Amino acid sequence: MDILRTKNPEHALEQWLAKSVTPWDCVALRYEYVQYYLPGSPIIELLAIFQKLEGQTTFTVTALDKLLVDQLTVLDHDCFDLGDFCVAYGFPLLFLDRPMRLEPVAIDKPWGREIWFTGIEQRGQSYVSDGAARSPLPWVLSAAPRRLAAGAERHINLLKILDPLPEEVYGDLYFELHEEKREVYVVTHIDRHAWPEGKGAIRFGFDPEVKAAYASDDDFRADFLAAVKRYEVVRREIDDLFDERREALGIDANVPVPASSLQDWFDELPEHLQQRERQLREDMNRFTALLPLSVGNVVKVPLLTPHALQHGVRTVEFQTPVYERRILSFAQKVLTQGHWDTEQAVAMMLLETPGLPELTILEESLGYLLVEVVTFDDFRVWRLTLLPGSGYLVPATGCYGLLMAIDGVVVLGGHHLLMEEAVLLPAERTETLLINQSAEDAVVLIARPT
Repeated sequence: MDILRTKNPEHALEQWLAKSVTPWDCVALRYEYVQYYLPGSPIIELLAIFQKLEGQTTFTVTALDKLLVDQLTVLDHDCFDLGDFCVAYGFPLLFLDRPMRLEPVAIDKPWGREIWFTGIEQRGQSYVSDGAARSPLPWVLSAAPRRLAAGAERHINLLKILDPLPEEVYGDLYFELHEEKREVYVVTHIDRHAWPEGKGAIRFGFDPEVKAAYASDDDFRADFLAAVKRYEVVRREIDDLFDERREALGIDANVPVPASSLQDWFDELPEHLQQRERQLREDMNRFTALLPLSVGNVVKVPLLTPHALQHGVRTVEFQTPVYERRILSFAQKVLTQGHWDTEQAVAMMLLETPGLPELTILEESLGYLLVEVVTFDDFRVWRLTLLPGSGYLVPATGCYGLLMAIDGVVVLGGHHLLMEEAVLLPAERTETLLINQSAEDAVVLIARPT
């Protein structure tokens, strides 16, 4: 089989598709790919193979090396079967216009972990899988960026799960705000050991009663800033002591430490230091508001609103793929930066106390209910509830989409999706039937750019 060198794999693909190809015809393309998400943007050579199969186009993408080139060149083009080839070499067999299963990558955090389904950055890259083998998501998108992502392959919205530890304090996220990044959370689980009544919380904005006691917003901001600064002093004192423990144990200064170890270290601190940390943390947190959360609740995070999901509250999050934040405070050591951004954040933060948004019903039929979760300037999210055995035609929109199952078992484009399993919907696709195969209501989340 010949391997065609190209600078633009999708252009070469279109030329091949435009020909009068016979069943089982195939094309192998090699091209240089700039890994823009890694330090120094290293270039790697990739191989994309496309083949016709019963009127559809299958493909796979992998890194190219000399051994693979040697093996491909001796294969007979007319007898080539991409499916067999993928099985033999451990590559995923994908369909160009069908939903593609997303395989997540877990990113450890001091408060727990994030599970990225569309992550493309230095800290980790998600994958596309056929259930047996996988390729990195950015490699797959590079083979046909217009067909798969309508040219937005470098700006796929981030779909992830926030999975905080159930331990109080150690499972609480950063109290932070965003200037550009838009986020929406959908609560999927409340840890009953952390929240026996089944209601969790998010630290969200500020306590209106505390704020009302101040003569002006400036006075409120000044006192809150002072409270955070007092806490930061004791926080850094404790973190320095913990860093000495890390060094003695051979633990890197910027990797997460189990909450049980941190609690043991804290319990061994002098009593007066423990009491000072607790009191100053309480003094700081009294300015803020806690919004109760239940499973199914939706939290739309406005820009410039300080927020911190609390321990034991698991959520699905959709966000713009922008890494920016201003950390106001954190009851642990921040591992990704050596400073807090309190002064800048306090100067720009909104002081309102947001509530839960009202969800708008978009469509309602005998078999399903479609509601709008959120509409931002750059993306939209819907929640679809399907009755047992019912179906819904996921529309062709001309842009990529993301779909995640939340409850029940659904079938879409040949994929059985269980809870918290997700697919990428290619931009150039036809309407796709989604069916609830479970005996209970099924719930899915669908997102796409606006």
